[in-house]
Amino acid sequence: MNHHTKTEETVINKSRFIGYIKRTETEEEAKAFISEIKNKHKDATHNCSAYIIGKSALIQKADDDGEPSGTAGVPILEVLKRELLYNVTVVVTRYFGGIKLGAGGLIRAYSGSAGEVVQSAGKVYEVAMTPFEITMDYTYTSKFEHVLLDSPHTIKDTIYTDKVTYTVHTPKEDADSLKELISEITQGTHTLVQGDEVTAENVLA
Repeated sequence: MNHHTKTEETVINKSRFIGYIKRTETEEEAKAFISEIKNKHKDATHNCSAYIIGKSALIQKADDDGEPSGTAGVPILEVLKRELLYNVTVVVTRYFGGIKLGAGGLIRAYSGSAGEVVQSAGKVYEVAMTPFEITMDYTYTSKFEHVLLDSPHTIKDTIYTDKVTYTVHTPKEDADSLKELISEITQGTHTLVQGDEVTAENVLA
């Protein structure tokens, strides 16, 4: 699980905007992350933030941290909603550079900064996977592994006995094509056990 913080920096009319994003599973984690950034940038003019916790976006908070109401926290929150993100906190730190940006300029700056850091972090999305245990003769292993390299199927585990048993995760909708593929490669000499559906996380970078 990637819990690292990503950072992106932009300068707009001499104001520096630094966006931070972190995966946060609970509101406590979100608040702790915001405090951490506020401590790191004690000298900043503003540390504005937003977070969404829970798959159904149960908890959402936006904080303007002293910027005019609705110009900072909400635009950040809107980016998270637009990207359908949850369990994520974004903080945008601003160092004022002496030129006022006006409400529209602030909204653009904060949502732009949040958008950039979201893009750089990549998205995690959940996929329903069907696990299969496939046992085959050694004869077919190199062809099988080669074919799977460029496919939606992932080899999660390999056990070598007198034959080879692979644990393969395949997206639900690709399960049939995997079965056909294996039959073709092993000329039907394999054994196949289908497991219960699991939820896997993929990262869309």
